[in-house]
Amino acid sequence: MTPDAVLVDGREGTQLSVLDRGLHYGDGLFETIACQRGRARFLSLHLNRLVQGCARLSIPAPAMQCLRAEIEQLVPSSGPALIKLIVTRGRASRRGYGPAGDEHPARVLLRYPASPDDPSLMRDGIVARFGRLRLGENPALAGIKHLNRLEQVLARVESDPSGALETLLFSSSGRLISGTMSNVFVVRDNEVATPRLDRCGVEGVMRRVLMRTATEAGLPVEEMRLTQTDLDSAQEVFLTNARIGIWPVRAIQARSLTPGPLTRRLQELMRPLLEARG
Repeated sequence: MTPDAVLVDGREGTQLSVLDRGLHYGDGLFETIACQRGRARFLSLHLNRLVQGCARLSIPAPAMQCLRAEIEQLVPSSGPALIKLIVTRGRASRRGYGPAGDEHPARVLLRYPASPDDPSLMRDGIVARFGRLRLGENPALAGIKHLNRLEQVLARVESDPSGALETLLFSSSGRLISGTMSNVFVVRDNEVATPRLDRCGVEGVMRRVLMRTATEAGLPVEEMRLTQTDLDSAQEVFLTNARIGIWPVRAIQARSLTPGPLTRRLQELMRPLLEARG
């Protein structure tokens, strides 16, 4: 899909230096921000995560007031859209992995038109599959949304005759981590759990919002080390990300599941937050 608006360092256009370290090394971060009803949804949380990621990578964070204004400039007055924000360390002034220290971070904003999601996916759930690829464990990068997404690319291009909409991924030590584009939650014996992401994976904004909302409603979510066995014993499974909200899982390969009462309760609790106007 082609973006219908692009800003590079606050200016309209598509010019980015061929020497940019984001291109050469994936040296940067990104956020995908859903726009609905004239607002950039959970914008402060996205920007907070960006700042945290910049600190982890020792990249100077953009001026937040300026960045927020640029994002809000791209938010359509009505209708859904997605804004992708990319921040890189900037143009390299020398060859090699090590930054020189004189780089100026680059910021790129792209707006994509988005069609309303198929309501049947939230109602009836989706089919997921297990990925053959195993995610590498690296605590230094765990949690942040860095530009190195080759593992997700490889998982997406795996042969899959099932037509599943999402692929569930485990780490090299066998821990359940996430989907290729989503965070995963399991319900067992009326308790909600989600994988601990201290070794790999992305701490999604929607994951954070759901955990906070659930806790406020008396449904605390436990972060824990989950394995294939935990997933196999789950009565309910659902996925989250900034665009989809909550997708129940109705099947994982040959195993059938039913969108259950806790998934439905959480969907209802999240609905006002997802549908609020700007």
